[in-house]
Amino acid sequence: TEQQIAMEFVERTMQKNKDIMGVLFIMTIDSNTISAATTPFALIDEYSAIETEKEILFSMHTVFRVDDIKQSISNSRLWEVQLSLTGDNDPQLAALTNHIREETQGSTGWHRMGQLMLKVGHFNQAEELYNGLLKNASSDSDRASIYHELGRVKWQQGQYEKEITFYEKSLEIDRKTLPEDHSSLAPTYTNIGLAYNNMGDYSKALEFYDKSLKIYEKALPPNHPDLATSYNNIGLVYKNMGDYSKALEFYEKAHKIYEKALPPNHPDLATSYNNIGGVYNSMGDYSKALEFYEKAHQIYEKALPPNHPDLAISYNNIVLAVLDLVVYDIIVDSIQHEGD
Repeated sequence: TEQQIAMEFVERTMQKNKDIMGVLFIMTIDSNTISAATTPFALIDEYSAIETEKEILFSMHTVFRVDDIKQSISNSRLWEVQLSLTGDNDPQLAALTNHIREETQGSTGWHRMGQLMLKVGHFNQAEELYNGLLKNASSDSDRASIYHELGRVKWQQGQYEKEITFYEKSLEIDRKTLPEDHSSLAPTYTNIGLAYNNMGDYSKALEFYDKSLKIYEKALPPNHPDLATSYNNIGLVYKNMGDYSKALEFYEKAHKIYEKALPPNHPDLATSYNNIGGVYNSMGDYSKALEFYEKAHQIYEKALPPNHPDLAISYNNIVLAVLDLVVYDIIVDSIQHEGD
C-alpha cells in the first residue's frame, strides 16, 4: 500500500541517523469540501518515473488542517500527523486569510509579500525583495515606503544603526511634502525611538518618542490605543533610566486609556498591570507590585489558554514578588530586634 511505501522511506532514513525523528503525514481528501474550479492537486502517475507509486502533485497554495498528532505505538521515534485538505469554502480558513490580508497591506502584491515575509520571520528574503522594489521604485512616496520597510527588516535583524538610517531616509523624503506634525510621520518617529532604546541611548529614544507623542496628542482622540502605546514606550525608557516616578506616571496614563478603550479581560490590560507592577517592584514596594501582578494574573487566567507562556511569566512575577516581600519583612524584623 501507499502507507507501507511511505513507511519504508521513513524507516530507512531513521536507521541511517539515530538522532532524527520520523514524521508520517496521513492526508485525507474529501472531494465534497473542494471546489472543482480550484482543485489544488493532480494525479501524475502517468507522468511519474514509477507509475505504481500513484504520486500526487499538490500546488503551492494547498492548505491542510491538522486534525491529530500522535506518537506511533510501534516506534517511539515516529510520529503520525493526520491532515485533511481544506478549501476556499472553509469559514475558518476564510477568516484567517482575510485577517492576514488586513495585516499585510501594500500598494502592490509584491509589497504585501514583503510584509508577509517579515511576519513569518523570513527577514533576509524580505530584504532582498525590498531592495529589488527600491531599484524599480517610480516615485518618492514609493521609495519612502520601501525605506521604512527596510528599517523594519533591520530591526528584526537587530541591526539598529542601519535601521535608523533607513527610517531617516524615509523621513527625509516625507518631510519634503508633509508638515512636521503630520500623523503619518509618528510611526517612523516611534520606530526610531525604539531603535535608540534598544541601543541603550535613552535620551535619543525619549527625543523621538516625544516627537511621536506630540503628533498623536494632536491627531488622535484622548482614549486612542496608539496614544496609550506611546505613553507605554516613554514609561519603559524612564524605567530603563531608573527614573521610576516618571515611568509610573506614563504607565498610569497608558493604563487609564486601556481601562476605557478595552474590555476588562483584554490581555493588553493585563500587560499594563504588569508594567506598573514591575515599576513598583523596582522601587522596592513589593506589596504594591504584588497587587498589580495579581490583577494581571486574574485577566491572563480568563483570557489565555492554560499553557500560554504569558501565564507562566505571570506566575513567575508573583512568586518573585512574594519572595522579595518575605525577604524584606525578615530584614525589617531583624533590624527591629537589633534596635530592641
